[in-house]
Amino acid sequence: MKNKPEAEKAREYAFLLLKYRQRSSEEMRGRLKNKGFSAVVIRNTVNFLEAKRFLDDREFTRAWIDSRFKKSLGLRRIRQELRLKGVDKEVIEKQAKRACQGYAESEIVREIAEKRLEGLKRLEPAKARERLYSYLIRRGFSPETVVDTINTLCRQTF
Repeated sequence: MKNKPEAEKAREYAFLLLKYRQRSSEEMRGRLKNKGFSAVVIRNTVNFLEAKRFLDDREFTRAWIDSRFKKSLGLRRIRQELRLKGVDKEVIEKQAKRACQGYAESEIVREIAEKRLEGLKRLEPAKARERLYSYLIRRGFSPETVVDTINTLCRQTF
């Protein structure tokens, strides 16, 4: 009988977490572990949530990628975030491939770079290029695309 209340508490806590946003299975395991639930209760809770489709790493990954694209983040950063959330690499790659259809990284990088460059015009060109490059890399865009875009823009601007 002692496990029953702990199992109920674990489910209630899991549903509370899911009320705020979707979670990966691994992320849920970690949150339950940090809350002090036993390994058996965690396994049973996560299995229950997966069986009822409250936890689905494929759906979580798809939604995460879509939401991060809306914030103009690059695929490299999104992949890294998902790996940190414990999503399987294979799931990440499948969903990334799906999401990249119609995704024009160079256009997005150019748009962001143009806006950012407006605020950097007061700096000397080398410093502006350096800051712009760092900013775009932190946002997760590929170095090749960033360099090409910066070279094009800087030729037009400076």
